[in-house]
Amino acid sequence: MIESLPPSFRIEQGGTLEESDKSNRALFEVFPLMFVVMLFFLMLQLQSFSRMFMAFLTAPLGLIGVVPALLAFNAPFGFVALLGAIALGFVIMRNAVTLVDQIDHDIAGGSTPAVAVVEATVRRARPVLLTAAAAILATVPLIRSVFWGPMAIAIMGGRVVATALTLAIVPALHAAWFGVRDTKHEPAPPAAALAAD
Repeated sequence: MIESLPPSFRIEQGGTLEESDKSNRALFEVFPLMFVVMLFFLMLQLQSFSRMFMAFLTAPLGLIGVVPALLAFNAPFGFVALLGAIALGFVIMRNAVTLVDQIDHDIAGGSTPAVAVVEATVRRARPVLLTAAAAILATVPLIRSVFWGPMAIAIMGGRVVATALTLAIVPALHAAWFGVRDTKHEPAPPAAALAAD
């Protein structure tokens, strides 16, 4: 179609697409600084590079729920939906920090790492679920909004999936990351080996 236009004519995007592109470019310009500040606060909270990167790896979990939700409601992934996805990533990392901090607190209190992973997850599951439910219900009235609807849908879909995945993946990731094993279910050493010691 563009090739069939006369030399003095051209096609440019305008309206909402143009404004959305401008907003996205402005957002991506400050994204590196936002990324550094985010890592700084994660490091400040967790006091460990390995824990910081582990919490950061959980941020994309929200996209697993964002994409199907937007497709189900036939909503565009524009500027406001992108804002919702970014905010969702911070919320997911906050939940990961909460779980990791509780696990470390239980280990410091004398629990074995395997027991701490399980008990900390069970103990923190209800606050995480209640917070997620409150956030999801709070965004329900925005679904019908022309402007804020995509952001509300992105947050709702991402929060539902990410909350379930956080409670399942973060403990497993912590156990794999730090080599935690359940010693209660390991086979007992042979009697000969015990006698030799």
